[in-house]
Amino acid sequence: MDATLKPRDAREIEDAVRWAAAEEQPLEVIGQGSKRGLGRPVQAAHVLDLSGVNGIEAYEPAELVLTVKAGTPIAEIEQLVDENGQELSFEPMDYGPLQGNGAGKGTIGGVLAANLSGPRRLKAGAARDHILGMEAVSGRGEIFNSGGKVVKNVTGYDLPRALCGSYGTLAVAATVTLKVNPKPETSASFVLTGLQDETAVAALCKAMGSSAEVSGAAHLPAGVNGDKSQTVLRLEGFQTSVDYRFSTLQDLLREYGQPGRLDETLSRSQWQSIRDVMPFADTAAPVWRVSVAPTNGPKFVEMLREDLDVQAFYDWSGGLVWVLVEDGLVHETDIRQTLERAGGGHATLVRAGLSVRTDVAVFQPQSAPLANLSKRLKAQFDPSGILNPGRMVSGV
Repeated sequence: MDATLKPRDAREIEDAVRWAAAEEQPLEVIGQGSKRGLGRPVQAAHVLDLSGVNGIEAYEPAELVLTVKAGTPIAEIEQLVDENGQELSFEPMDYGPLQGNGAGKGTIGGVLAANLSGPRRLKAGAARDHILGMEAVSGRGEIFNSGGKVVKNVTGYDLPRALCGSYGTLAVAATVTLKVNPKPETSASFVLTGLQDETAVAALCKAMGSSAEVSGAAHLPAGVNGDKSQTVLRLEGFQTSVDYRFSTLQDLLREYGQPGRLDETLSRSQWQSIRDVMPFADTAAPVWRVSVAPTNGPKFVEMLREDLDVQAFYDWSGGLVWVLVEDGLVHETDIRQTLERAGGGHATLVRAGLSVRTDVAVFQPQSAPLANLSKRLKAQFDPSGILNPGRMVSGV
């Protein structure tokens, strides 16, 4: 009989996983279930529901350290740190709108399991770069601790970082300790209009190489952004500093046209839309998340359009391309072969129907040496293969 197991702490997680391992009963590990549409459908009859493993364990704003249980809603965490003038600098994206689940859902455990980061990643790093320590339960049913609860502690960093992006296939997080940072006093966006993709990415890369300390660099082509394209650069910090750096960009990018300016409220709204892929949220067509060398992004999209009708926009100074396939088919082979011809990268299918995600390689296929390493890592952490089996690779 299918069962939903709902532990309340690390010990109860340990008991549940130990039972599953002994009985060889695979588990689907979820928080609020908001990211079930990411990855392949899990091949498990039972659910390990971590929504009851929630709450703030310790928060020391003066030390910039936060310890929370893995099932704590990310919205609750962001509100708490915001009230204390702080933020999660990796700016976790919210897949809810793109997946049709609504905004503001999900847990911190899910954010780390998928290693979700937003536009600020190019300055602040990924989610895995902000984790200090973790208490987790392996697929063997054993509790382990790695890392620490202070920013200075570097012992054991590698293990929590390795678990970020593993989609719950190696271990079940119970408690995590994160580094938080002061929230900028204000923000503004420098906006150029009417640029073609290749020119826009050149402008973004030029700005990123300057002293302007840009914390977001995106390009929304015409069609994705109405009748005219927008090339957007975010500046954050003290008001006088933001104003000075805006002038710096104005001089640096003079050849690309006269810029507009979005002040704080409009700037925040614009970057939240970019972060959560809102331009593609109102349709059900397949969406790919493609990582490339920044200067190769426009070339990849141009080559793709020779055979397919697609919409695309760029984040991370052109290094992250969101692609929507308008005919409703995923075109896995076309997209990955075109990506290889354009210089290489990684293409991940982030929105498609259940049956489609069962039949295609959702994540970029690994080379043989890397795939063997991944299998060995899985065997070490989860030898019985009970945690989210098939989520990333069929049969694993």
